[in-house]
Amino acid sequence: MHARIAERIALVAGLRPDSVVLEIGPGTGMLTRELLKLAGKVIAVEADGELSEKLEINFADEIATGQLELIHDDIRNYPLNTTTVLNKGYQVVANIPYYLTGEIFRMFLESENQPSAMTLLVQKEVAERIARSKKESILSLSVKAYGVPKYEFTVPRGAFKPAPNVDSAVLTIRDISRKNFKSHEEEDYFFALLHAGFAHKRKYVRNNLTEAGFSAGNIPEKARAEELALVDWFSLMRI
Repeated sequence: MHARIAERIALVAGLRPDSVVLEIGPGTGMLTRELLKLAGKVIAVEADGELSEKLEINFADEIATGQLELIHDDIRNYPLNTTTVLNKGYQVVANIPYYLTGEIFRMFLESENQPSAMTLLVQKEVAERIARSKKESILSLSVKAYGVPKYEFTVPRGAFKPAPNVDSAVLTIRDISRKNFKSHEEEDYFFALLHAGFAHKRKYVRNNLTEAGFSAGNIPEKARAEELALVDWFSLMRI
C-alpha cells in the first residue's frame, strides 16, 4: 500500500488523541504508523508470525510506551466481548483480507462490545453494494441496521505491490449501535425475517415471507426483496 493511501485512511477515520483503535492485519505496519500519529492507543492483531516479529522490531519504542499493543493471533480469536482494553467507543481501522469481509462485519457489528465506527479497505464492489447501490442486499441491510455506511474513496489496484486483480475502496460505518432494536430477540427476529425475504431471489418477497411463516404486511404483491428499504424491513419486523 502506498504511504499516501495509508495516511488518507487514517485521516478519514477521524481519530483523536484519546481514540483507541483496533487494527486488523497490520502487515508491514504502513497503516499502523499513520494511526499512531493520530490515536492515543493502537491494538494491532496480526496472524502472520513472521510479520508480527518484524513489527515488534520496527515499533519497539511505541510498544515500550504502551501506545501500541501488538497481538500475534487471528482476529477471529480476539475476545471482543470479554476484553477490558477495548472500552466503549473504540474504532476499527483496517485493510482486511477480502475473504474475511463478511465475517469481520458480523463479528464487530453483532458483538456485545460494538465499535463506535469502522473504517475498512474492502473490495470496491463490496463498498458500492453497501453504500451506493440502489438495490439492497442482505449485506447492505445488515450494515445499515447498525450504522451509517459511506463510500469514502477508491483505491486503484496499482496502489498495491503486487497489484490485486480488483480495485479497492475505503468504506466507513459510523454511529454504530443497537438503537434500532429494543431487545436481542427483536434483533434475531429481524435477521430471520431478512434471510427469509431474500431466500429465493426469483420469487417476490411476499411469497418468500409467506412460505417462511412471516407476515408480509402491506408490501406490494410484485415487490422483490432488493427493492425494499431498511425502513420497510423494520416495519415488517414490528408487525
